[in-house]
Amino acid sequence: MNSRQNSIHLFRFNGIDVFLHWSWFLVAVYEIGSRKKAYSSLTWNVLEYLALFLIVMLHEFGHALACRSVGGTANQITLWPLGGVAYVNPPRRPGATLWSIVAGPLVNVALIPILSMLIRLDGSLGWAQSMPDAHLILHSIQYMNVVLLIFNLLPIYPLDGGQILRSLLWFVIGRAHSLMVTSILGFVGAAGFVLLALQTRSVWFGALSLFVIMYCWRGFKLARALYQLANAPRNEAFHCPSCKAAPPMGSFWICPPCKKRFDTFLTQAVCPQCAQQFPETTCTECGRKHPISAWLTAAPATAEAASPEEALISRP
Repeated sequence: MNSRQNSIHLFRFNGIDVFLHWSWFLVAVYEIGSRKKAYSSLTWNVLEYLALFLIVMLHEFGHALACRSVGGTANQITLWPLGGVAYVNPPRRPGATLWSIVAGPLVNVALIPILSMLIRLDGSLGWAQSMPDAHLILHSIQYMNVVLLIFNLLPIYPLDGGQILRSLLWFVIGRAHSLMVTSILGFVGAAGFVLLALQTRSVWFGALSLFVIMYCWRGFKLARALYQLANAPRNEAFHCPSCKAAPPMGSFWICPPCKKRFDTFLTQAVCPQCAQQFPETTCTECGRKHPISAWLTAAPATAEAASPEEALISRP
């Protein structure tokens, strides 16, 4: 999903831009109208729906800030009818990825005692009789928060539960295998959402199943690409300045303007199709970017000149 196209920029906090997709308003009108009899005034329905997306936004900020805490990049959040998406790029390590994903549900966990205290205050002040709308919205917010927590922890990729499972499997079976396994399990989960959508005649579950299928297919293709990366020969003339890994030999880099694949180290970071010059090259192992000259400087001068300790550090 494009994070900027057809979206409204709401605000920027701590370097993170928050966008709202235009379709959010259409669904908001439908959802608010469907519960207009729950409260004495439509204003409370609006507040309930806004509270839902406040919880979603806090959840996504949990992902983004956790990603930054481990050295990753995260600068965009998009809210849309199915929830929210935090565009995070943690370091390509299972532990860093796991923390970036777990932090989102932990926000929901932290909200439970806070909302529980407010509900206790509600009970002691007798809001059920004196302020029934405030009483109802507090319980609704707590219910929505718990449901979002449970739903997000379902082990279905790309939901948080599926990505947590992928990160845990990464420790055991590696990056490519873990993504392949969770992508296939995600397809099974998507089939379950399709059946649920047909049984309940729910457009929401239907849209969710399409979302899951789209991301699982993308994850499946990425896993296949990771297998190719793992088996590709290495260009030992260059080494990543950050992780010391030698880059793979092959067309594993994509030129954004013309969408053509090429080997950036053969062309000195110049696209052979459109002649676009790239100031930095991304490492396929750790995801960090460095100029080509830094990759060449980081490489050992010769295999014989490298000491055993240097050879160990330089190993992919």
